[in-house]
Amino acid sequence: MQLLLLGLAAAVVWKLYQLTRSPHDAPLRSVTLCLVCAALSYPLAMPGGASGVDTVAGHGAAKLLQNVLLLLTVYFLMCFYLYSADGRTGRRRARWEALVVAGVAVAITVAAETVPHSVFAGSFSTADMTVPQIAFFYGGAGLYLMYALGMAGWWTRRYARMSRRPHSTGLWMAAVGLDAMAVACAVRAVIVVIRWAGRTVPQPLMEGVAVLLMVSILLFVAGITYSGARARIASTRLWLRHRRDHRRLAPLWRLLSEAYPEIVLRPASPATRDRWRARGVHRRYHRRIVECRDGLVDISPYVVDEEDGALLDLDSAELAGRLREAVARIGQGDPAPRRAVPLAMALGSDRKSDVRQLIAVSDALRPAA
Repeated sequence: MQLLLLGLAAAVVWKLYQLTRSPHDAPLRSVTLCLVCAALSYPLAMPGGASGVDTVAGHGAAKLLQNVLLLLTVYFLMCFYLYSADGRTGRRRARWEALVVAGVAVAITVAAETVPHSVFAGSFSTADMTVPQIAFFYGGAGLYLMYALGMAGWWTRRYARMSRRPHSTGLWMAAVGLDAMAVACAVRAVIVVIRWAGRTVPQPLMEGVAVLLMVSILLFVAGITYSGARARIASTRLWLRHRRDHRRLAPLWRLLSEAYPEIVLRPASPATRDRWRARGVHRRYHRRIVECRDGLVDISPYVVDEEDGALLDLDSAELAGRLREAVARIGQGDPAPRRAVPLAMALGSDRKSDVRQLIAVSDALRPAA
């Protein structure tokens, strides 16, 4: 249960963050409300949360509120697909579905209020299903959940077939989770009928359905957050690599900026605000590459000998030694002996190879440990 709540809480935080960036996105708003309702319903299933609500609102209020939140969870999940797929028709369908879920919520509320609190006490596995209102309460809610989850699973499989990875991977995970939840709800409905008829159901079957529900919900939450989490991981890796490469370029940058202070570009924002922000790290990384490149162009006349010509592939260690000598000559006021030439250029045209060349020269400039 704790693992389930942790996964739901992480998903809610992520979707709320996305909603602040796109507040008018109806599908995103629907899936966010779906996760919020799911996250609110599960503490009510815990003994501490249920007893607290029952103390304030009366015995049985926690169970009723939990089931209503579950109905709203699957309703908002349906709205996500309706808003995503059908436009104006989807909005009309969502209003009709709202009437359906409201009718189910009112019906199970009436059923719960028409029996004594002592009869309504207990969980699904211990409730007296021979009481018609109790059977209707669990059976009615379960059938609506089965219907909504089954429809959502069908839509999810449809979108998964049309999508590419990594989105399709997350959609297939969510589809399997939704289908498993629908199956679990169907089994619970059958269990309600069996117990309403006065027969008993093996306890291992009851526990198995509960485990299936928990696992399927976790799988669904993992599926809908998969592509976003994957993008965040890739973004974090890039952020870490740019921070590392920025530090590794420091020796070359310091040497060149000592000779040519004018190559240092003005920062776009104060360093204290820019230091840890993702955009700030990427901006400082690319700025340092540009500054190093500008400095190498300016210092190249002092580095390349006449017999070198426009040599592009000097050894990193040799180039580092020549750069130190060139800076010393510049400090003595020697004029540039010849025109500028490219230095430490990669053979290919890709940016990564170019940066590797600069880092190799910068590493050669580091003092020996």
